[in-house]
Amino acid sequence: MTMLNIFLLSSTSLIFIGLYGVLTRKNLVKILLSLNIIETGINLLLVAFGYVKDGEVAILRSSDSIKHIANMVDPVPQALVLTSIVIGLGTTAFALGLIIRYYKTHGTLSIDASDEEEVMQNE
Repeated sequence: MTMLNIFLLSSTSLIFIGLYGVLTRKNLVKILLSLNIIETGINLLLVAFGYVKDGEVAILRSSDSIKHIANMVDPVPQALVLTSIVIGLGTTAFALGLIIRYYKTHGTLSIDASDEEEVMQNE
């Protein structure tokens, strides 16, 4: 099993574990944690797409480096993953703030609480 296959298997496993958590959990914090697991799987998948076996750093040091340009690792997926990590941190912090607000207004972290309140208000 090659390193690329390990990356692909790990990333798809993380994505499906996170998807299972989103679909089966009722607690908002657990759902947010599952979304972060999906995000980690996608980041790993992006890094796997940029993987080159025995790849070199994508820095042209001399005119001879151009001969090895096909063996250089693509830096774009790595830059995208770094950007994704920063954006993910910001959105997670914002979502945690929304969850805290939800807890203060509903008194619970369950997503079923909003359905129960709507039924009680309609009666």
